[in-house]
Amino acid sequence: MSICAQVGFHLCRYPAPVRKPYRLDAVDREILFQLQRDGRLSNVELARRVGLTPPPCLRRVKRLEEAGVISGYRATVDPVATGQSFEVIVSVEITLTDLGTLRDFEAAVAGFDEVVEFRRMFGRPDYFLRVLVADQTEYEEHHMKLLGLPAVSRVVSHQTMKRIKTRD
Repeated sequence: MSICAQVGFHLCRYPAPVRKPYRLDAVDREILFQLQRDGRLSNVELARRVGLTPPPCLRRVKRLEEAGVISGYRATVDPVATGQSFEVIVSVEITLTDLGTLRDFEAAVAGFDEVVEFRRMFGRPDYFLRVLVADQTEYEEHHMKLLGLPAVSRVVSHQTMKRIKTRD
């Protein structure tokens, strides 16, 4: 039985914040497109690319940030350059005993530096993780940490051969 089925309506007591969809016009979409391609664009260059003057362009970007449409800016890092080229996609199934166990598990895994992506899923498996480490030995250490967490019933690891497409 999946986590959602085991926990049932209890998760509804802790809903995620609900955001109203933000109405994007063509200029907003172009701003988002340009910033996704290059988040380091200056406001002057962004304004030029989207056909605005800098002040209204900046106002639109600020509005998109305040509405949560733009949730942040980041650098995309090459894992090979940082010595973390061993990528593993991990599926985890847990035996849930209570909501506290679920929260403890999620807090523990979210605190692992080697976990760069962490998702709770509908159905099986309960979770997917993307793990970046230096090599197989380092991954084995991570794997053992996962197995040592309460409620973990199964861990399945898939080493990435080659990344074909990412949306960074």
